[in-house]
Amino acid sequence: MRTRHVIIRLLTVLALTLSVMGFSSSLATATAATTWQPRAEEYPNTVTERDVAIPMSDGTILRGDVVRPADADGKAIDKRFPVIVTITAYNKTVTASSGGLLGGDSAYLVKRGYVQLTVDARGTGSSEGVWRAFDARENQDGGEIMTWAHSSERPWSNGITGMSGPSYMGISQLWAAAAQPPGLKAIFPQVPGADVYRDVVASGGQLDVGFIPLWLGLVTTTGLIPPAVLATSPESAIKELLDHLTGAGTFTVPLLLSALLGGDPAYDGAFYKERSAINVIDKVKVPAFFVSGEYDLFQRGTPLLFENLNKRGVPTKMIVGPWDHLQASSGAGIGDAGYGSLQELQLRWFDHYLKDASDPTLDSDIANLTYYEQGTGAWSKSSKWIDSSLKGATLKLSGTSAPLGAPGGLTSGTPAAGTSSLYPVPVAGLCTRSASQWTAGIPNLIAPQLPCLTDNQLNDKAGAVFSTKPLTSAVTLQGPINAHLYASSLGGDGMLSVALEDEAPDGTVKRLTGGWQVISHRALDTSKSRYLDGVLIQPFHPFTQAAQKPLAAGEVAPIDVEVFPTRAKVLPGHKLRIAVQTFDVPHLLPTLPQLLGTLTVVKIHNSPAYPSTINFPSVGALPAVK
Repeated sequence: MRTRHVIIRLLTVLALTLSVMGFSSSLATATAATTWQPRAEEYPNTVTERDVAIPMSDGTILRGDVVRPADADGKAIDKRFPVIVTITAYNKTVTASSGGLLGGDSAYLVKRGYVQLTVDARGTGSSEGVWRAFDARENQDGGEIMTWAHSSERPWSNGITGMSGPSYMGISQLWAAAAQPPGLKAIFPQVPGADVYRDVVASGGQLDVGFIPLWLGLVTTTGLIPPAVLATSPESAIKELLDHLTGAGTFTVPLLLSALLGGDPAYDGAFYKERSAINVIDKVKVPAFFVSGEYDLFQRGTPLLFENLNKRGVPTKMIVGPWDHLQASSGAGIGDAGYGSLQELQLRWFDHYLKDASDPTLDSDIANLTYYEQGTGAWSKSSKWIDSSLKGATLKLSGTSAPLGAPGGLTSGTPAAGTSSLYPVPVAGLCTRSASQWTAGIPNLIAPQLPCLTDNQLNDKAGAVFSTKPLTSAVTLQGPINAHLYASSLGGDGMLSVALEDEAPDGTVKRLTGGWQVISHRALDTSKSRYLDGVLIQPFHPFTQAAQKPLAAGEVAPIDVEVFPTRAKVLPGHKLRIAVQTFDVPHLLPTLPQLLGTLTVVKIHNSPAYPSTINFPSVGALPAVK
């Protein structure tokens, strides 16, 4: 048991360090902008029953910790309460000590009349089984866990349930809700993903080597901590450890190796379809409150989930802030949106939908969509993701961007023809906001004052830049973006890494968002792509082996690069620009079969014959841009 406690202590210290450094959830009172006020605690204490056995239909035993309201002496209150469920892959013993960073801070709601049930997902923590990251069996577990929590056999449950938690715990909510279990009334997913392949695993067709190995390692490491039931049920604990070792040897390691070698996991297909919540979101019918980050791992996916529910009339809200994955998971800055802290928002949401508390000003107080605006720091509000105020807009690439020299242009007028060469620079992206974003925000946590994390000037010298002249009127954009670039490649392949940026009058360059596209994966599925006023703003590529096609010698072809969504206002005197490179390290790396074709010169062409453009939803009509 000593080894187990040492490991837990180390992981807990890490989590608490993150909290101390500014990522613990704020308990500030709700702002005066709302008429709702949080209610006081009903109970002074909480009490926890650990490693409760939760049997699944296939005989596998999952284990959960039950946190109940308690009196001043620490005795559980003998009543039935609504149950908030969190399903985690990071070991509930660790998350319980993370200060809320990993979804483990339950006292606020429990002391106000809820029960918290935190369950280790199959093959993780203290649960039996083999972990396979949201496979069909694990996803089925979600509905069964909720049905178990709903049952009258649970003496602490009144049959009404909700769900909460960030990241993995947010995605688990969507799979559970899609099963439509009895008693589930509302969910509160923070930074959940939608389309596993496009959101994070292989954005643009190259493999994410920044976050995915870290994530797989975290799940595997926390899964190998000796279970707490070792002392009371050694046979069960030994079985759990053997199951977890089996998962590491038969799933995690082979998956990584196969992807790097260009096997099936390097392409989109059945494996990712099974694990992508966007494919079952139509079955989610309960109210959902989403939290998203503009620099989050799931920057692309969370808004798509919100939009689906919003379009179908399911009560749903989303706050998108200037947060990376760690920041959005903790909810530390959510009070800046003007609605109160994360705990207060959860209390309001669950009181209304789980306790039927009257809240007539809920929708007037909190907009469906609240979005932080880069460039001004203002918070914008809307009822929809893409509403009627947005217009499809296009800016044209103009002239030539010389390496280490003057940029090309971006204009709404008549462009000049040009050809710009992109050379393979395998360190491009190494110290940028992208590097921090795609390692979940760890660099920003460790060295937040590092200039290159917020200023892209130096990094942009590794590629081509196309910029407007100083704007005379502000340009505001919101939503997904498409860089429509005509390209050729000496090696037949390569990757286009596109950053959309705001250049200030003093020359500092702020990365607003980015996108990536492997040239050989350029095939476009127009039926799944998104257009606004006839302008392609969100391309959809199949990313299958069958659709992959390198360029022929001398061939120039259009490459549509999906640039992930943002909200930004580029102010008068500033310049709107894009930077294009062929690497984004440590975020993405080619598979071994792609490698040779990636180490080549790629050229960007712009002319009447090759009209390269940047397409985006503009808030209002786009002013003339020179």
